[in-house]
Amino acid sequence: MKITEISQLRELYGFAKGRAKDKVFSKLDKHAINFIEKSPFLVISTSNKKGKLDASPRGGKSGFVKVTGERILIIPDAKGNNRIDSLTNIIETNQVGLLFLIPGVDETLRVNGSAYITTDSKYLELFPLEQNTPKSFIIITVEEMFLHCAKAFMRSRLWHEESLINRKELPTIGEMLKDQLQSEDHVESQEEMIKRYQKDL
Repeated sequence: MKITEISQLRELYGFAKGRAKDKVFSKLDKHAINFIEKSPFLVISTSNKKGKLDASPRGGKSGFVKVTGERILIIPDAKGNNRIDSLTNIIETNQVGLLFLIPGVDETLRVNGSAYITTDSKYLELFPLEQNTPKSFIIITVEEMFLHCAKAFMRSRLWHEESLINRKELPTIGEMLKDQLQSEDHVESQEEMIKRYQKDL
């Protein structure tokens, strides 16, 4: 049966109760701040005015996202591929969703809020040790924050050593793109790609 109505979903799933319902807050507390300061990785979700969605990874040393208040987060925009999908979406809708991860921790932290982009040089002081100076900064005002339970990571066993695959079992990104683009260009090895990327980290 195709589900087309919210009422059908509620009949199937019911409603959140107890902690699942009550755990949503409009600002960061000490536990959320601690989580963000220990996180080296997040996924940022955005959409444009037409509702086209995008989810993009962001990473750095633990605490690369700065907390400057109970409702303000700052993400440096590190050098990438210049698609700037997330940034263009933020300009269109000013909305973001963030999912913070910490290696070895099965729980995650979810943050939703409004955002804008700035090149204000005052934010550079927060990131003095960056190898590559951020071109811009995403300033986020927290509207919702809550911890997400461990079930997905427990099911996937993402952090378990036995879950790791031999990288050679998967084609390199160069090989995959060569096939997808039907390109005749030289395909760099995994080692060549890593060496090239390390210049821009």
